Amino acid sequence: MTLTTKMTGGFSEHITCQLDPGQSVFAEAGKFRWKTTNVTMETRLSTPGGQADQAKQQAQQSGGSFLKAALATATEVGKRVISGQSMAFQWFTPSGGSGLASFAGDEPGQVRAIEIENGVGWRAESRALICAEGTVHYDIDWAGFNLGRRSKEGYIFEHFTGDGTVIVAGGGSLMDMNPADYGGKIQVHAGAVVAFADSVNFSVERIGALNAQTIMTAAFGGTGINLITLSGDGPVVLQSTLHRQFEHEDRNDQRNDNLLGRI
Repeated sequence: MTLTTKMTGGFSEHITCQLDPGQSVFAEAGKFRWKTTNVTMETRLSTPGGQADQAKQQAQQSGGSFLKAALATATEVGKRVISGQSMAFQWFTPSGGSGLASFAGDEPGQVRAIEIENGVGWRAESRALICAEGTVHYDIDWAGFNLGRRSKEGYIFEHFTGDGTVIVAGGGSLMDMNPADYGGKIQVHAGAVVAFADSVNFSVERIGALNAQTIMTAAFGGTGINLITLSGDGPVVLQSTLHRQFEHEDRNDQRNDNLLGRI
């Protein structure tokens, strides 16, 4: 069942989800904004569709070991903490008919509803998730130390499979692209990636040979000597405002606060 959604706002979009009987959504902590009174809110440590969720259901149905479920939950929580995610998810479920729940991202920008279907999953940047339908399976996907180091973003993706709607957010304006429309591959700034389908391959490549021009680009071009490459045939969502710009602004704000404290 596709989740019915409505996006509102200009400078900073938020999304309102209509939850019909039998539907629920889970959201990252801090993304919830408002809801109708017939929608219940529950906080859970287990990952939707993960090993802890399955172990818990098996323990309840057949009297299995709750210790196994507890250990699996601890492992999932540990993975999310290491990757910078919230420790728990908030779940929203209606009772007595349909209800509404509204969510928004952490930074000014747009949101996008992605349909997970036909066995094709999606990967999203680790800060992109706002909420997802309860039928969507969630996991952490490691791009690898080498790729993360070369991309300068330490890539850890949120991986969504199963069937249902996923809502992601990005900074500024969002752009929908397909590498197949541009010769099969596009090169992207490391801070611009929001999400892409599993049918798209993610990699990192150097900008040209290692020479004086490459060194100039690395020192003054604002991109380093490596670019993200997205290749194949499938949808890609990019953002106009880079992640690194937010990080730089946060550091500048901290420096200004320190200076003001000395006055």
